[in-house]
Amino acid sequence: MERLRAPDGCPWDREQTFDSIKPYTVEEAYEVLEAIDNRDWPELAGELGDLLLQVLFYAEMAKEQSSFSIDDVLDRLSSKLIHRHPHVFGDMKADTSAEVKRNWEALKIEERKKRGTQENPVPPVKKDEKHSILAGVSSAMPSLPEACKLSSRAAQAGFDWPNVEGLFDKLDEETKELREQLNQFPPPGPRPQGRGMAGSGRTPVPENLQARLEEEVGDLFFVLVNIARYLSLDPESALRKTNRKFKRRFQWMEARLQESARTVDQTSMEELESLWQQAKREESGPSV
Repeated sequence: MERLRAPDGCPWDREQTFDSIKPYTVEEAYEVLEAIDNRDWPELAGELGDLLLQVLFYAEMAKEQSSFSIDDVLDRLSSKLIHRHPHVFGDMKADTSAEVKRNWEALKIEERKKRGTQENPVPPVKKDEKHSILAGVSSAMPSLPEACKLSSRAAQAGFDWPNVEGLFDKLDEETKELREQLNQFPPPGPRPQGRGMAGSGRTPVPENLQARLEEEVGDLFFVLVNIARYLSLDPESALRKTNRKFKRRFQWMEARLQESARTVDQTSMEELESLWQQAKREESGPSV
């Protein structure tokens, strides 16, 4: 990396900045997840290398401006692992993963407090977040994992449903609230967008109603994230797998239609639904 960033190195690598590399970091992280979902271990080895390259890239740029080096990154990681595993490297006792997690969260809170009193403190949090258990949950992460982190932090403090049935009651409640807002929808009510150009056939909706609908749909998502958390499932992974499943089935339909020189937009909804059911049966295999 030093060679690539040197004056006689690669012009593209020399031009990169912290901000220009950020999109690649997100992209590489998702490619790692895709390789894991596909259980493609040779591919995963390559994708992990690509993700590691992002770390090396940031560290080299930081070294050039005398901020820190890759050695500092690794030293801090090593120190953090030792500090947060006192049941392994120290005298603390933790016999279950739940105890480990509780200790881990308590140590993180302690670390945040210490950082806030150092000469070079971390950027100050907003006044109303200063002593919040939700402080430190980054709003820069994708919304699904952010929702999962927020609800998990709240649950650790005891703000949680006593059982999963309470979550399904909440889901019914939020669905009802969305339906109530839909009663205000201009006639003839919500309809599928017209085929072709995006947005064609869409009923104009007042801005304040649009905002309320967005809020209610957001509430529905948040409850679903809590259901996933309650079941120890990763909502991001669950949705990503459903996306892949939808893509597979839709492309299967397209392939069948191409056999008769047709496309999806030339086919009735009734036939598309029939093909969709066939695609599902193809995936499940012959019944026994």
